Amino acid sequence: MPPGPFISQNSKVVALLDGKSFPVLFDISRVEKKDLFTGTYMPSTDLIGGYRILSYLDPSEPQHAKLKQLLFLLLKSRRDQVIPEFQVSYGELLETLEKELGEKGRGSFQTANDQAGFNFLCRAFFGTNPRDTKLGTDGPSLISKWVLFQLGPVLSLGLPKYVEELLIHTFPLPPALVKKDYQRLYEFFYESSGFFQDEAEKMGVSSEEACHNLLFATCFNSFGGMKIFFPNMLKWIGRAGVKLHIELATEIRSAIRSNGGKLTMAAMEQMPLMKSVVYEALRIEPPVPLQYGKAKKDFLIESHDAVFKVKEGEMFFGFQPFATKDPKIFERSQEFVADRFIRDDGEKLLNYRRSSSQYFFNIKKILK
Repeated sequence: MPPGPFISQNSKVVALLDGKSFPVLFDISRVEKKDLFTGTYMPSTDLIGGYRILSYLDPSEPQHAKLKQLLFLLLKSRRDQVIPEFQVSYGELLETLEKELGEKGRGSFQTANDQAGFNFLCRAFFGTNPRDTKLGTDGPSLISKWVLFQLGPVLSLGLPKYVEELLIHTFPLPPALVKKDYQRLYEFFYESSGFFQDEAEKMGVSSEEACHNLLFATCFNSFGGMKIFFPNMLKWIGRAGVKLHIELATEIRSAIRSNGGKLTMAAMEQMPLMKSVVYEALRIEPPVPLQYGKAKKDFLIESHDAVFKVKEGEMFFGFQPFATKDPKIFERSQEFVADRFIRDDGEKLLNYRRSSSQYFFNIKKILK
């Protein structure tokens, strides 16, 4: 963990690497989250309109509850649009790939997925298709550049180490270089989110601060998930083989037929194998591998093998891929086991996923 404003060269960092110790990161009575979203390094607020965005706020800060309430209001009010817009956007993705394969003999899934993911989020949550605005199809490329400027000091791009150290790990990249790109994104979200800005002002949040938070939640949090997790899930399903493909197709088609031929949240509740596959993909390759916190007070923390005393102010670093592949919790922990979460002990195992994916479960409740 690189030295930053919250840790000196000689300070201790407590690494949480098993399924028993990792959940302490979500105990807000003992762990502080203020300005620790990206660890000891916090990007300049010039990259996000001069505001400390929700992801950097500790739950004890008054603005945290207001901004979180605003985001859940957004999800709840647009819940009926999520499935239809997903079908439209990802139907376009498949049509694009089919066309590229037919004309060129090959196609880029990642590029098409990025565009589909961004279009889906904007259509589902704001009722706006980016293609019909001044933003056009530039959203994914603008976001990628903006995210690079935020995470550069802690990213590895696969370049030779000395090149990465010199170019992105030594000095923060100047926010001015992406100011125009961010402004284009901001203008798109400002024009698309009038209703939520009005609701924000009723809560005591300025429309400007609300818009920067909506942009961050959509482009950094949600788009990042669509960009990383959706292809990963398809990868693991593809590798699992024909037997699983047939079982999934049979279960999904049967549940849809039983619900009037429509895909709904109620229909998905009747797809235990499908849900298990999603949970298993989250388990074996978590889209957010690194998580951080800071001890609010002295306390004892347990791993499987020992008990450790941590002191107030010490940093926690949780590496989620170790915790979700803990062999003392998950049998065949390094393998993708599609039906892992529908076995006799599946609900018990799900508790270990729930601790590190709480927002996923909260959102699922809202969308029902």
